[in-house]
Amino acid sequence: MNDPGEEKLDDNSLIGLIKKGETGSRYFEIIYSRYHTKVKNKCYSIVKNRQESLDLAEEIMVKIYEKLDSYKGNSKFSTWVYSLTYNHCIDYLRLKKNLHYPKWNSDQEMAVLPDYVEEFSEVIDYDKLMLVLEELHTEEQLLIRMKYVDEMSLKTIGEALRITESAAKMRLKRARTRLLYLYTLRFIRG
Repeated sequence: MNDPGEEKLDDNSLIGLIKKGETGSRYFEIIYSRYHTKVKNKCYSIVKNRQESLDLAEEIMVKIYEKLDSYKGNSKFSTWVYSLTYNHCIDYLRLKKNLHYPKWNSDQEMAVLPDYVEEFSEVIDYDKLMLVLEELHTEEQLLIRMKYVDEMSLKTIGEALRITESAAKMRLKRARTRLLYLYTLRFIRG
């Protein structure tokens, strides 16, 4: 039977106990209960399919358990879980849809895409912006969501994407520019 105090242990304490071999499955059940719903929801936000998100979440929870030894505590455990989740889902999409960001980006580069987007005086309508966001490539959508919804730093985004911080900054700038450019074309100049 679980000790009621176990539920109050922080993630790093639980991970330490699991790594020491202290009845890992019992402690991992606590980690599982804390993160499964978050992982499932993040998967759904990426793949947009309930059943696939459930399957992916289960795969990711297994991966978390199997890779706990690789967690060094250099970042928050939740960031590490997010990184595993993001990478697993994007790898899944790449295999399923044959997505490859650099190829897609060069193939889809707009001839007229400006280096900057003019400041416009109109207030951006959030709902309209979300419509335009759905038109972007999956990885560009995720970059924008990682930065502005999940409020991740460029360093953390780079780690999650397995790219340098400067590459993350460049890709984010390009994604943001494309988003605002499409928004401008569709709703301001339209």
